[in-house]
Amino acid sequence: MDEKFKKEQFETLKIKSSVAKKFRRFSRAISKSQSISLLMMMEFFEDNGISPTESMGPKMQTLENLIKKRINGVIAILKDIEKGQTKPTVAMMQSLFREAEPKKQPLILEKKNTEEKQPKYQERNQHDS
Repeated sequence: MDEKFKKEQFETLKIKSSVAKKFRRFSRAISKSQSISLLMMMEFFEDNGISPTESMGPKMQTLENLIKKRINGVIAILKDIEKGQTKPTVAMMQSLFREAEPKKQPLILEKKNTEEKQPKYQERNQHDS
């Protein structure tokens, strides 16, 4: 029992025996006493603005739809950031790096022999002399 309820008197409630057994099992599972269990249940319903007679279905579906809408909103924001900021920035950076790359110039020692050149001198045959 909770300390602040220790000096209070007990009251009797009339409930069916099957309900009482079920409530006692439930109370043992969630708290130390039946009074605290009942108090916790009442506070839960009051805090969340729901009634035990109402169905949780529509409220849970409404909550789920709200979460889905917010997630879709976040996805839309991320896509807009990607289209509007990330991709153009990457494209600009790539174009800057392409322009900044040094042009490949041939090495000074490198020679390109595309045509076979005739030697500047030829050996003379002994017959020509």
